[in-house]
Amino acid sequence: MIVRDASQTREIYRQAGEKGWVLPCLCSENLTTSEAILAAAEEFRVEHGLKTVPVILAITARYTHRSQCANYTATRDPDLGLKLFTRDAVELGEYYKNVQLMLHLDHIQHDLDLELLNGDLTDYASIMYDASNLPLEQNIVKTAEFVRRRHNDILIEGACDEIVDATGTQHNAITTPERAEEYFNRTGADLIVANLGTEHRASGKDLHYYGDAARAIKARIGANIVLHGTSSVPNDTVRSLYADGVCKVNIWTALERDSSPALLDDMVRHASKVGGPKAVEKLVADGYLTEKCATGEATALTHFTTVYRQDVIFDRMKKMVRDYLEMWYVCK
Repeated sequence: MIVRDASQTREIYRQAGEKGWVLPCLCSENLTTSEAILAAAEEFRVEHGLKTVPVILAITARYTHRSQCANYTATRDPDLGLKLFTRDAVELGEYYKNVQLMLHLDHIQHDLDLELLNGDLTDYASIMYDASNLPLEQNIVKTAEFVRRRHNDILIEGACDEIVDATGTQHNAITTPERAEEYFNRTGADLIVANLGTEHRASGKDLHYYGDAARAIKARIGANIVLHGTSSVPNDTVRSLYADGVCKVNIWTALERDSSPALLDDMVRHASKVGGPKAVEKLVADGYLTEKCATGEATALTHFTTVYRQDVIFDRMKKMVRDYLEMWYVCK
């Protein structure tokens, strides 16, 4: 079931808050990832005997750090990618009809994504309006203007920091309670993305989640905090986020990063079926594989197709999403 209405979206957040649930916002740039997320939510719903379960599926547009819309198709056309992502998600939402699927537009740039910001947002439940590359005062003014125009159409989150470095090589300041409160009150955004040590990225070194900073912000604005960069820290660090004021968590890097080794492992273990004896013999001769991989088996349809590779990734990603749901959706 696709959730499009802004008031319904806000009600889902309210109900999740009553349960102490942190809503996972899982980004995708391909159909395999999107379906793994929906399938995991449906499995979780059935296992726990729930009538429905909410999940957020997200994508970035012209975000220079990574345009997931552009990566959705080999054309690298972000407009086409967004159309295909949205159509796929809508169809998946109809198939997994007992999952409350909220589509989220992530890191939508105040300047690069103007056409999208001014266009039809009907299919989307929420948006992150990102003016974090501007000085804070300009960020607040631009975000507030967008909130005034589109608040009735869509749930809006904003980035209450000036991101000095989007690559993660330079640390940005932890969000202060004062800054968070000023941004929240002046913009009118539903939620704010605060820097709580994960820096919105997974590439920085020595990243750490500062729960004390989150709790200080919560004391000013309530449980209206969004945490980005969750892939940067271990799951044990972020198990009790709602108590810290975090109501939504964004995840993408971990899904790709931690499913890739599963595919590598499976392909190496079945190297002959994947590539055939000659390919394996060459890799053994070149020192990349050992004789153990030279089983002499012929290539097999079960192992050299795109379906095989996608299935390995799908299964691993589905398990990861299930783990997130088990961690943040407390079912009594």
